[in-house]
Amino acid sequence: MTKGILGRKVGMTEVFTTDGKLIPVTVVSVEPNVITQIKTVEKDGYNSIQLGAFDKREKVSNKPEMGHVKKANTTPKRFLKEIKGLDVTNYEVGQVISVDVFEAGDIVDVTGTSKGKGFQGTIKRHNFSRGPMSHGSHYHRAVGSRGPMRPMRVLKGKKLPGHMGNEQVTIQNLEIIAVDVENSCLLISGNIPGPKKGYVLVKTAIKNGENKGAKELVSYVVEEIKEDTNEIVTEEIVVNNETVETIEETIETPDVETETTEVETEEETSQKDGEE
Repeated sequence: MTKGILGRKVGMTEVFTTDGKLIPVTVVSVEPNVITQIKTVEKDGYNSIQLGAFDKREKVSNKPEMGHVKKANTTPKRFLKEIKGLDVTNYEVGQVISVDVFEAGDIVDVTGTSKGKGFQGTIKRHNFSRGPMSHGSHYHRAVGSRGPMRPMRVLKGKKLPGHMGNEQVTIQNLEIIAVDVENSCLLISGNIPGPKKGYVLVKTAIKNGENKGAKELVSYVVEEIKEDTNEIVTEEIVVNNETVETIEETIETPDVETETTEVETEEETSQKDGEE
């Protein structure tokens, strides 16, 4: 079954499995997604749902945006995307979709906008080879031969210098390593397109959408000693859809009996000497 959700790229980190494998993952923060529109075959020619995420102020929203989200009884959204190929009878306008729609082991396709590189040459943009850098060569990073002149024009698709990046890119067949419901985020294996804080669409893979099964991840135990109360707070962090447990213990410190000793002053010693 096709499913999807909108999120924001946070950054990359790594997790370990119980068999000692290190998996680089990208953290995708997910806020509650609201279904703002449902399209059907009878009315629009195809079935799809439109998701909206990340609230936007009404002050910077125009009237068409306000009227569109008013039907879903929600606030204006910054990021809107359609998801096709699903059964629209299971959804309704205004319904909220959270991060638990996915499970660990799901195979997904992630779509985002790549980083913009500006105007670049053919070596960086198309991985061309450069010329010799020594022995008096005057050909270093130029475009080089462009082929015959017979068309007397530049053919479409010719690899030349130009604008690089800032385009829609989809990376397919990525695996969801863990779903953190408490922090509302996904851990997706590998890298995904776009910069940090960039919006991404995560949906079921087109080629292979079967679940591979959740991996057993290593849990980390963090101990913190509170100086005031002498308590050890042990927090077990498990990134495998398990409940986070917090254990608090109190350190019993033994009572140390302090012995008071009387110190004789000089006057007392002189009085004793006089009496003797």
